[in-house]
Amino acid sequence: MICAISGEAPEDPVVSKKSGLLYERRLVERHIADYGKCPVTGEPLSMDDIVAVKTNKAVKPRPLQAASIPGLLGMFQNEWDALMLSNFALEQQLHTARQELSHALYQHDAACRVIARIKKERDEARELLAQADRQIPISTAAVANSLVVSNGKRAAEDEEMGPGGKRPRPGVSDAIIDELTACNTALSAQRKKRQIPESLMAVDDLRRFTQISSHPLHKTSKPGILSIDIHPSKDIIATGGVDSNAVIFDRAAGQILSTLTGHSKKVTCVKFVPRDEIFISSSADKTVRLWQGSTEGSYTMRHVLKDHTAEVQAVSVHATHKYFVTASLDNTWCFYDLASALCLSQVSVDEDSANKGYTSAAFHPDGLILGTGTEGLVRIWDVKSQQNVANFDQIEGSVTSISFSENGYFLATVAHDGVKLWDLRKLKIFRHFSKDEDVQTYAAEFDHSGNYLATVGSDLRVYQTGSVRQDWNLIKRFEDLSGTGKVTSVKFGPDANFMAVGSMDRNLRIYGLPLPGSMLED
Repeated sequence: MICAISGEAPEDPVVSKKSGLLYERRLVERHIADYGKCPVTGEPLSMDDIVAVKTNKAVKPRPLQAASIPGLLGMFQNEWDALMLSNFALEQQLHTARQELSHALYQHDAACRVIARIKKERDEARELLAQADRQIPISTAAVANSLVVSNGKRAAEDEEMGPGGKRPRPGVSDAIIDELTACNTALSAQRKKRQIPESLMAVDDLRRFTQISSHPLHKTSKPGILSIDIHPSKDIIATGGVDSNAVIFDRAAGQILSTLTGHSKKVTCVKFVPRDEIFISSSADKTVRLWQGSTEGSYTMRHVLKDHTAEVQAVSVHATHKYFVTASLDNTWCFYDLASALCLSQVSVDEDSANKGYTSAAFHPDGLILGTGTEGLVRIWDVKSQQNVANFDQIEGSVTSISFSENGYFLATVAHDGVKLWDLRKLKIFRHFSKDEDVQTYAAEFDHSGNYLATVGSDLRVYQTGSVRQDWNLIKRFEDLSGTGKVTSVKFGPDANFMAVGSMDRNLRIYGLPLPGSMLED
């Protein structure tokens, strides 16, 4: 059967009642819809005149070329030629793609080399600039002296070298000592009139504290938070990590404001300086970096300080916010001027009494004494004379943390044998929170009011401060930290309204009162 329209065997055959002609359904339906008549006879025709025909499935005849061997060979040759042409075109496209990829990779490699070289030159320029800024006070005096004595000889030739071939430090001037003394006098007078602020978190509210959020801030390849600090006037928290980065975190927004990179090893301590929005970080790479903050929350590096020859373990900012101290495993601590980033004095101990370097440091709230912790010992220094005036030696292991109470009378130290409280007036221990069998304490921190003390290690504990004779009551123990690894740092927020805790699982945890209506609320 052949379709009257296409001349081929129909797939869906139909026949006309009027003419008896056979059609392909789809063809005749379209012709009737367009013209309304038979495509062969021209007579009027509708779909009602069309009848479906049931037929056996027709086998399409082979094409004429497949009817003979020469025809088949010709078909095969044409298909082979088409396949070879297609393969040739694909090979050309592949070759072009390889050339383009090779060129792109070469350009990328060249760009990476240029960027690395520019970064290296930038870092070298910054270091040179920082060194030049720090040497300006010394160089000016040396040049003036050389003009008088040697009529134009180099200042470097006339400067006397100190022990070990180091140039002498400018020292803490009388003007600075007067400034420190005035600050001490003012703060001491305020302390005598100081009362517990009404906005301070109550003990009953502290008992209701629970973990309200957790934020992974540092890299998973090198997890761990080693230090925490909280900005006193902004709701931002800084953390220093094992991944060699410092992170600035907005607690209210729950997001990272800035990640400060530059250190080559773990960041051991971070400190905010509210005056001029400066941020300080110390590292195991033997350097201290000063960062300048902006209103947008970003920080740019201002200075790289390289006065220490071993890991820098601690940073403490003076109450004037104009000076700070760094302590290192090289058995020295440095007193810096914050504005010029100049090391005014680097203090070391006698070799006979040197231990394994300083592992912690903190200024007294009044700013005239400094505490430094080392192996089995805490040294108390007079900042004005840089003299070691007292030692606390009833300690086992390295002192990992020291914290002065705001009342100026108490000092908390943390070492292998637990937390010890010292009376600074009598220079002796008056309380000892010994280490439990399964709990290791790593850090302790008084809140700004001096009414609470937090200790962290394998757990988190909060005590209500008492006196030498009164009990220091345990307000609450958080035992839900067993899966976090060692808890390394803790800091109270303003008025103790929250606590920030850092641990070796790279998470910053916030503890506070549960939000109203939340599942955490009692």
